[in-house]
Amino acid sequence: MANNREEEYFMLSGIQHFQFCKRQWALIHIEQQWAENVKTIEGQHLHQKADNPFVREKRKDKLVVRGMPIVSHQLKISGVCDVVEFISHKKGVYIPSLEENYLVFPVEYKRGKPKMNDADILQLTAQAVCLEEMLLCDIQSGYIYYHEIKQRVEVPITTENRIKAKVVMTEMLDLFERRHTPKVKTGTFCKNCSLQHICLPSLMNKRTVKQYIERAMDE
Repeated sequence: MANNREEEYFMLSGIQHFQFCKRQWALIHIEQQWAENVKTIEGQHLHQKADNPFVREKRKDKLVVRGMPIVSHQLKISGVCDVVEFISHKKGVYIPSLEENYLVFPVEYKRGKPKMNDADILQLTAQAVCLEEMLLCDIQSGYIYYHEIKQRVEVPITTENRIKAKVVMTEMLDLFERRHTPKVKTGTFCKNCSLQHICLPSLMNKRTVKQYIERAMDE
């Protein structure tokens, strides 16, 4: 992961898994485990409504782009923005293909409501960093639309959260390069995890899911 080959970059959406549970992130992104539950299916359905590649919608001074691919060589992440809003403004960045100056705002869609942790905010911040790097612009804020409360929340893209996002990506890279899956730390949040039947707490303190499966096959 030391080069700039985009196909080897981390998935930007992995920040959500990592902030929810580092073990869940490792099971998905290192051990390639995955399981779906009602929450992930509902979340995918919501994103499909936002992620309609190549669709642009013009609304007066606003251009709405859905399913926009983004990348940051600085953070070594890539992904897709649910929605990016371009607002015509003389102080914005000049977009040659549009022949106009625009302010840029990433918009992320979430199935639930605002979280207690900063997972959503860091994901949006990472999206902003990608867009800034790609468009050579400065993004001051973005938005998260929470489907459960039917509310759009403005999120400042602060220096503090930019630093946090970089720290998270550095830790993810360290775990990935060491192929290290952290031991499980159980909690009430486990019941909402799509991998709860794969991540077995009684076994995971001693060996990884991969090791458990290999041993079971040998037996």
